[in-house]
Amino acid sequence: MWNFCGFANFKERAKKRNFMKKRLVIGISGATGAVYGIRMLEMLKDSDIETHLVLSNAAEKIIQLETDYTVDHVKGLAHYNHDIDNVGAAIASGSFDTIGMVVIPCSIKTLSGIANSFSVNLLIRAADVTLKERRKLVLMVGETPFHKGHFRLMSQAVDIGAIITLPSVSFYTRPQTIRDIVDQRVARTLDIFDIKLDSFKRWSQADGDKAMDLLNKERDL
Repeated sequence: MWNFCGFANFKERAKKRNFMKKRLVIGISGATGAVYGIRMLEMLKDSDIETHLVLSNAAEKIIQLETDYTVDHVKGLAHYNHDIDNVGAAIASGSFDTIGMVVIPCSIKTLSGIANSFSVNLLIRAADVTLKERRKLVLMVGETPFHKGHFRLMSQAVDIGAIITLPSVSFYTRPQTIRDIVDQRVARTLDIFDIKLDSFKRWSQADGDKAMDLLNKERDL
């Protein structure tokens, strides 16, 4: 006989899953620019996205060097925190459902570990799991200038499914503060995961028309 009760339970579990919060894993490694990761946590704190944070040991030092935040405060911005050495954490398993992972910022050391599948800690393990499950993995690499070895690592990471982004500045938005610059880049990174925020200026058709008018005027000179 068919176990229709079991099928009903399966349907109920599937229904509940559809109402679960989407989960995003956020890794902050020991590169300059910890503020990008911190700002992402702030933006998502009151959203419908469940954040899972893992900080590298170097990231904890960078936070203290580059910002006025304490490490405990940064951890408090995430819904869940995972110790860098806890390779048995939920985010280390492919069966733990997420929409993907972002490493923001991503140090060259962490990039190297990810590109070579050298899962020496939870941050790199979680990134490797994200790739093997064919989920989105975004790496914001910012330790410029790059040499050829860095480009090779980025190319390797892209070849296995990662997306590389840089902490570049969108000057067309006419940023007035560092906060404007950071918010723009963080929000554009979240766009990759189809997380849409209204906390920054997007290019519009009106902006395009204005730019075209300016170009036409210059041609007439």
